[in-house]
Amino acid sequence: MKILTSRIAVATAISFAVAASPALAETAEDTETSAEADEQSERQIAREEAAAEDPHYRGDILVSADGLEELDFIAGQDVIGLDEIQRDLSGQIGELLVKIPGVSATSFAPGSSRPILRGLDAERVRVLIDGVGTADVGNTSADHATTIDPLTTTRVEVLRGPTALLYGSQAIGGVVNAIDRRIPIEVPENGVHFDALTAFDTVSDLRSGGASIDVAVGESVVFHLDGSFRETNDLEISGFQLSPELRAELLEEAAEEEAEGEFEEAAEIREAAGQTEFIPNSATETWTVNGGVGFFFGDSSIGASVGYFDTDYGVVGRPGAEHAHGEEEGEEEEEEGEEEEIVTIGLEQLRVDFRGDFGLGDGFLSRLKVRGVYSDYEHTEFEGAEVGTVFDTETVEIRAELLQREGGVIGAQFVSRDFEAVGEEAFVAPNETTSFAIFTAQELDFDGFQIEGAARYENVDVESDVFGVDRNFDLFSGALSFVAVPGDGDVRLGVTGSRSERAPAGEELFSDGPHIATQAFEIGDPTFDEESAWGLEAFARGNIGAVQFSASVYAQWFDDFIFLQPNGEEEDDLPVFLFLQDDANFFGFEGQVTFPLFQSDTFGLNADLRAEYVEAELDNDDNLPRIPPLSLLGALDAEFGQFDVRGEVQWFAEQDEITDFETPTDDFAFVNLYISWRPLENNQNVVLQLAGENLFDTTGRRHSSFTKDFVPLPGQNIRASVRLSF
Repeated sequence: MKILTSRIAVATAISFAVAASPALAETAEDTETSAEADEQSERQIAREEAAAEDPHYRGDILVSADGLEELDFIAGQDVIGLDEIQRDLSGQIGELLVKIPGVSATSFAPGSSRPILRGLDAERVRVLIDGVGTADVGNTSADHATTIDPLTTTRVEVLRGPTALLYGSQAIGGVVNAIDRRIPIEVPENGVHFDALTAFDTVSDLRSGGASIDVAVGESVVFHLDGSFRETNDLEISGFQLSPELRAELLEEAAEEEAEGEFEEAAEIREAAGQTEFIPNSATETWTVNGGVGFFFGDSSIGASVGYFDTDYGVVGRPGAEHAHGEEEGEEEEEEGEEEEIVTIGLEQLRVDFRGDFGLGDGFLSRLKVRGVYSDYEHTEFEGAEVGTVFDTETVEIRAELLQREGGVIGAQFVSRDFEAVGEEAFVAPNETTSFAIFTAQELDFDGFQIEGAARYENVDVESDVFGVDRNFDLFSGALSFVAVPGDGDVRLGVTGSRSERAPAGEELFSDGPHIATQAFEIGDPTFDEESAWGLEAFARGNIGAVQFSASVYAQWFDDFIFLQPNGEEEDDLPVFLFLQDDANFFGFEGQVTFPLFQSDTFGLNADLRAEYVEAELDNDDNLPRIPPLSLLGALDAEFGQFDVRGEVQWFAEQDEITDFETPTDDFAFVNLYISWRPLENNQNVVLQLAGENLFDTTGRRHSSFTKDFVPLPGQNIRASVRLSF
């Protein structure tokens, strides 16, 4: 069955990348005259000019653009700008990106959702802010939020594939890079640049707003200030909170309690099984503030910023499960008798950033770019009003890149992370991770053909005084890409081979305790070897006439893949899960194609089709858990006058290729509608939008979520938003 599935996936991907695009191009060309082939509407031109005038707009792929025109060994790459951020606005970066092919999310709770790339998450996906790490503990557990606020984010890059070569061994699955304006990079043309975004919705009673301003003082100094606030109530849902399987389990337990004469407990269990309309303890509150300054001299600049991130959100408990927060056997529970205490998380981060961009003249090396960050992060888990567990992390990261004048970059990176967790549920021992890396990426351009290569050496030291263990890893990674650029260069076809290595994280080495978020007692292994992967990827992207397309088919073969597996025992009333190593194989494809259906002087109608699929299994053919299913998205975009209308359907297939300890997930589809109005003809960056999401109030559960059986996706939602940019 799996061989058949793989063949279907390959056939779909090949047809998507090769057959669909030329055929669609011919259709598009039939509907347009040759003079209209590269013609755009006046409004679209105005938008592009507005983007070009934005001093913070720096090209299509910001992270990868430094030193190279293209980085084809990062075959899956997407950038979402302000239009998409406003349209798909979410409080968590993972939820913001789930419509991009190859991207899913952990969806643990409304206050916590990290991105998943090609079925990989946590330690295998590097989440960045303007090229350097977020310096939070989001990778430690799915219930830990990421310190990025989309309200003050201007662009997000998603790079899937062998990106470990440039951004660290933790990027073995890919990179998500959020661009904000906390450090000015250019003097505003008119001396002042202002942006704002505010939104309100019905599904969570959202009240939110964010704004930023850059003010020039003379011709060489720019001051920046931004801030945001977001507050939601408990999330409204369609139907029951619990999945049918979990409801049946609880009702059976209630019947057993009733048979034993425990009528009060039976009633409480039935009440939990019957919860509908909203998810208790899912409210959130977040606010941020950042201040920065930039100095400009000639073709060089330096800048710095100081920022503060604060969020409080509920951790949704599994109904019917004892929240074992440190309870020992025999411990008195009379204080808990009245009501089970809710669990919330309070998260604070103080962050200092530095940026330097220096021109080096006309020699072999053209520029030196330096980025640095210092972060003091504290994350407190509260049980009612009592402090449960406190996570403290102090992080320093420095990154330097030397850009070659002709197609290349050479760089170095240093990261130091001091992690400590204190409390009854501190399941990870204090540890310190230090890494140093050097890397390079080069390209050779021939007539209609390119060869691109990259290499990275990284030394990682992971130490825990509690365990008395100090591990040191030497990691080597490389990639080689062969790219054909036929004709006028509008289409790029290529294949990439890669080798990536990752050091085990402190959480995988030193865990030894109850992890309530995953409802497991997790035990690491301080003797782990490094994790490595061979990769092969074929890709096609570009445009044929008015048709734009991108598609890739990929496979990764992991040696010593690190994963969690139950051993059948229990500890602290939780099943024991061991971190283990075994070989694993990933295969998948993703693709997107957009093309015009109708075009006139006053009206345009375009189609947007997307698809993604991934399968992953261990060497013994056991499925890996929480792998996203096949998903498809189809949308129609209409433009007329100052209005844009987008209708879309996103469908997620059922996922029944599961491991022993997880449950299958039903298929579902969301129907969404977005109406945008740009009231000012001379400023296309003033947008009023009305969004209707999940219009048919469908119950959806994301298979990649630990909490899918009791945290469904939002129900029907109406959201109004306003975006301003001057």
